[in-house]
Amino acid sequence: MNLVLTGFETVTYMLQGAFTHQDFAGHEGTIRTGDVQWMTAGRGIIHSEMPAGEGTQRGLQLWINLSSENKMIEPRYQELPDEDIPRAEKDGVEVKVIAGEAMGIHSPVYTRTPTLYLDSSLKPHTQFHQNIPESWNAFVYIIEGEGVFGCHDSPATTAHHLLILGPGDGLSVWNMSSSKLLRFILVGGQPLNEPVVQHGPFVMNTQVEIDKTVEDYFYCKNGFEMARFWRSQ
Repeated sequence: MNLVLTGFETVTYMLQGAFTHQDFAGHEGTIRTGDVQWMTAGRGIIHSEMPAGEGTQRGLQLWINLSSENKMIEPRYQELPDEDIPRAEKDGVEVKVIAGEAMGIHSPVYTRTPTLYLDSSLKPHTQFHQNIPESWNAFVYIIEGEGVFGCHDSPATTAHHLLILGPGDGLSVWNMSSSKLLRFILVGGQPLNEPVVQHGPFVMNTQVEIDKTVEDYFYCKNGFEMARFWRSQ
């Protein structure tokens, strides 16, 4: 299936399995378990994503809005194999630093807006604290196990739930289990504080910009010239 994207970034993180991708500019590759693809659609990109091989395929995809000054930049990719993503480890806690910084370890990923993306694993009876700028928005998605988030006396939250964090300058987490691992994703970012107008996979600031982008796509111009003849394999 071919997908067209404009005005934002996608961050694809494979938890299990693999998928192949290709785009109308000739970029192609395979993302495997633990790998990250950080794709900046910018002024526009048409691409395809398909499972690679048999078996279970699990992954997460995050959409990150681009600021008005970056919405029309050229598309680009940042691809990180699992082995190249830095880890921080201490006292039974392991943090995979996909974007931003944790426990003194910095990700090599370039983000146009300050962004935090962590994959954290806590062994039983361990705790973790991550500083987050007070002005940021942030959320947690639990992949495995259950944990206490925010306050020590809060009820535990189990796998496959999402928590949107309230005001504060950080997040504290406890794994109260005696035998099970807690694994969760923490994502945070500095708000753009700009208007958002979305039309499917087109994300701009005004309806006029949306109309212009749809016209460019339909008539294969202003960055979409290669779309006229491209078909995914």
